[in-house]
Amino acid sequence: MSDLVALRAEATSALTGAADLRALDDVRVRFLGKKGAIKALLKKTGQLPPEDRKGWGMQVNALVKEVTSALEGRKAELERAAQEAALEAGWLDPTLPSPRLQGGLHPITKVLMEVVDHFHGLGYSVASGPEIEDAFHNFDALNIPANHPARDVWDTFYLTTGEIPRTHTSSVQIRTLESREPPLRIIAPGKCFRNETIDATHLAAFNQCEGLYIDRNVTVGHLKATLEGLVERLMGRKVPTRFRPAFYPFVEPGLDLDIECIFCIGEGCSICKDSGWIEVIPCGMVHPNVLRACGHDPEEWNGFAFGMGFDRMVMLRYGIDDLRRLYDGNLDLVRKL
Repeated sequence: MSDLVALRAEATSALTGAADLRALDDVRVRFLGKKGAIKALLKKTGQLPPEDRKGWGMQVNALVKEVTSALEGRKAELERAAQEAALEAGWLDPTLPSPRLQGGLHPITKVLMEVVDHFHGLGYSVASGPEIEDAFHNFDALNIPANHPARDVWDTFYLTTGEIPRTHTSSVQIRTLESREPPLRIIAPGKCFRNETIDATHLAAFNQCEGLYIDRNVTVGHLKATLEGLVERLMGRKVPTRFRPAFYPFVEPGLDLDIECIFCIGEGCSICKDSGWIEVIPCGMVHPNVLRACGHDPEEWNGFAFGMGFDRMVMLRYGIDDLRRLYDGNLDLVRKL
């Protein structure tokens, strides 16, 4: 029994003195390994009188449990200490569970979420459609004839199959009108593609948000109030706006909503092409031919549509003077916004 007492004291001292996990493993092998000190005690069982063997075995097994428990406790202590030391040294284990959400949202995603929230409050739902379209949904049903300049290869990309990377999310308007009966209110955010000359305000691949409201007795006043409310929400304040006549085959009358240039405050600069205004939302009342193409009677239904250049709204909201900065991978810009 004196051997057990001495070995217990020796194991306790060794466990306490283990300064790291490697030293602790050495202690484990020394006492609990196949050739360890406690195993050696079990070998003495056969040397004892038969009446003492059972009690001896129980005592040795109790020591095994005691040392094993102490070993696990000491291991947990050393692991915590190693983790704390690593954190203090500036190293982080990426496999550890995060105490909070890492990363952040891109400015485009932030504004998109705000637009969706705004229109949800007005009773709109979000619709989507394919990015690769056919000519009917991208052009024909939108009252864009075959000889219209917008169908020229200088504005539109064409695949070898004849399909079109959609030039606007207005194609979602057509698909929605085909599949749903009025009245309806939708927005359709998504990626669009045009064969544009890339500059500070134009990109070949960009985000757009189509809006469509079809009901009975819809007026230009409804359109005006809807878009002015949207601009105020996105800009966080009232800004000077203007509606001016414009031609788009799928609306009649067609309009452009401009806002006063935030960079020159209406004085004229390179961003607004010295006009003092920036076009942000082409819009208008849905052309009767569009309703007919989708199987609806324009004598019963009417409404408005708009196509917001989403990236440009992000640019104006955050005072970014070049759209390309939103896509150049500069994390400093994202963190500041």
